[in-house]
Amino acid sequence: MTCPKCDKETVQDYRPFCSKRCADLDLASWFNGTYAVPSQDLEDLDEAAEAVEKNLLHPH
Repeated sequence: MTCPKCDKETVQDYRPFCSKRCADLDLASWFNGTYAVPSQDLEDLDEAAEAVEKNLLHPH
């Protein structure tokens, strides 16, 4: 099996990744919205829009 981020051989401790770095890069992609699970639920869209608006007006 190869790492989905860089195609190197995986390491048991970080499977399916080859290193902590690649695992962290993948996690960052989820956090920053590069990866997303699509939804057809209108409530999800409304909640997401409200969260974005709140974070733009009152960033942490």
